[in-house]
Amino acid sequence: MKKVLNFINGEYRPGELNEWISSYNPATEEKIADVVNSTEQDATLAIKSAEAAFPSWSKTPIEKRAKILSKMADLLKQKNEEFALIETQDNGKPLTVARTIDIPRAAINLQFFSNAITQFHDNAFHMKGAVNYTRRQPLGVVTCISPWNLPLYLFTWKIAPAIAAGNCVVAKPSEVTPITASLMGELANEAGLPKGVLNIIHGQGPRVGDKIIKSPLVKAVSFTGSTATGKIINQTAAPLFKKTSLEMGGKNATLIFEDCHYQKALNGAVRAAFSNQGQICLCGSRILIQRSIYEKFKNDFIAKVQELKVGDPLKEGTQQGALVSKEHFEKVLSCIQKAKDEGGKILIGGQRVGDKGYFISPTVFEGLGPESETNQHEIFGPVCTLQPFDTEEEAIHNANATPYGLACSIWSENSSRTHRVAEKIQTGLVWINTWMMRDLRTPFGGMKESGVGREGGEDALRFFTEPKNICIQF
Repeated sequence: MKKVLNFINGEYRPGELNEWISSYNPATEEKIADVVNSTEQDATLAIKSAEAAFPSWSKTPIEKRAKILSKMADLLKQKNEEFALIETQDNGKPLTVARTIDIPRAAINLQFFSNAITQFHDNAFHMKGAVNYTRRQPLGVVTCISPWNLPLYLFTWKIAPAIAAGNCVVAKPSEVTPITASLMGELANEAGLPKGVLNIIHGQGPRVGDKIIKSPLVKAVSFTGSTATGKIINQTAAPLFKKTSLEMGGKNATLIFEDCHYQKALNGAVRAAFSNQGQICLCGSRILIQRSIYEKFKNDFIAKVQELKVGDPLKEGTQQGALVSKEHFEKVLSCIQKAKDEGGKILIGGQRVGDKGYFISPTVFEGLGPESETNQHEIFGPVCTLQPFDTEEEAIHNANATPYGLACSIWSENSSRTHRVAEKIQTGLVWINTWMMRDLRTPFGGMKESGVGREGGEDALRFFTEPKNICIQF
């Protein structure tokens, strides 16, 4: 049994009121931790700690900042197995996924921004009789709010560029999966990160959220999570003129054209639909298939889905673990029932697996049009729909026919078509003949209700800095 404490000014400490949230292993339904339920006073303490650390940290040479982040990455690599096991117990994902993807990627995030900050540069602009140089300076105290689906992976994706750029951070991981993020305090201390540069607070969002967003000391908010929560954050931060980066939901399309590389497209569609139990904002939950190959692709897709092994996340060979919590498990089951009520036909899955743990079999529907609620709203679980289309124009229209605009994958061997379709797709990311291939230098984010702003590479470093132009006349 773990006690998950706040990490403030380099020390672990309980909350002001000594109140706790119970955390459960979603695969076993057993309690694994008590998580401190912070108050506004705890948040204030974290913000003041960050404020006190900022003058010194912002003046710390870039090379030293980079060295500390690199050391944190090395320490995380050394503890990969320990962190992976904790991530699996906290989140429900297969251990093989946490071991080979989540924790290694978290270390890569730290190392990437350790390198990136050394290449981030100011600009100079010459004009007749004068020169301008534009400095990018750290903002001060920033808030980073990360989600439960990729707990450490996305926690480090936010704190690394913020710290690298010279800011001090008040980070709030999801109270559903807080343990690995909490342990980053230990690595920060061991790597020599000064006290107050990274502060981690836990608890219910509505209870501390206002403080870590509204405080006049907080200059920017970086958030990844649901669109509903993102709207609340935006409504709170906008009147205060704070910088916001909001990476929110998706209802992404996978477009399968008749001239695709068939086997590659089939494997890619299954992977895109069900990776991480469908609990990734980038998952392709709407699979649009050209009618000429629809029946064959449907049958082969169902056969592939049937092969997915659902069960104990700690067992080798498990491909589908548990959903993250009882609340989310029940929400996904209600979405499956809604799809049935809308007239959807279940081709496979649709039920709980086992009598313990929050497991749902991979579920595939057909017979639901683009306007159905199932195809309009994010489910965030192992549920996808199949829809036929006849023309390229119809495929584009249906792919764009949601309020979201995060990602899309296009499968076709006709290069002219792929470029033509990609130009017309209303999403921030488009993959052609692949899915989830990521270069961390590229901008990441969505359109419409999928978000505001971009993360990754220089986009992240620009977000966490403010440009100042200085003009000198000769």
